[in-house]
Amino acid sequence: MQLAFFFDQTRCTGCHTCAVACKDWHDLPAELVNWRWVTTYEEGKFPNVSVTHLSISCAHCNQPACMKQCPEDAITKREGDGVVIIDAERCTGCRLCEEACAYDAIQFRSDNSPAEKCNFCMDRLEKGEAPVCVAACPMRALEFGEFEVLRQKAGADGTVAHLPDSAQTTGNLVVKPRRRLRSG
Repeated sequence: MQLAFFFDQTRCTGCHTCAVACKDWHDLPAELVNWRWVTTYEEGKFPNVSVTHLSISCAHCNQPACMKQCPEDAITKREGDGVVIIDAERCTGCRLCEEACAYDAIQFRSDNSPAEKCNFCMDRLEKGEAPVCVAACPMRALEFGEFEVLRQKAGADGTVAHLPDSAQTTGNLVVKPRRRLRSG
């Protein structure tokens, strides 16, 4: 089984509650590290304008580029659920993983710190609870579950504006995209 996040772009208001909840739960320092973040995109030209939001974290890829680049084997992918994790004890902070990640999910607190990123709230999963970003979302724009089930639910082909090509990254992120306005 491969766990994945489902993001419904049609429901997201860009409130950042998911990102704040993640920071709070994992006691992450303000402005230095973001395991989940929301980006807002404004597009078009008056009167045809649109605003869309993306809530992103690690995509827990099938074939993680970060893991392949790590010379210390500090990044592994769990067999039971496909969650990609970093062993801070093994990480030397070389930043090769950061350069390899198409989602910009790898974070560093300082030049000498080990890499860190979303761990799918493993502590919450072990208690049968949803990741904190999912539990906190007031619009219910975030869900989690088995990748194939979520993909069927969304009916998505993996192509979403402002995200890396899912065919190249093998990311396990399912997005129900908001329809973009036609220009003209």
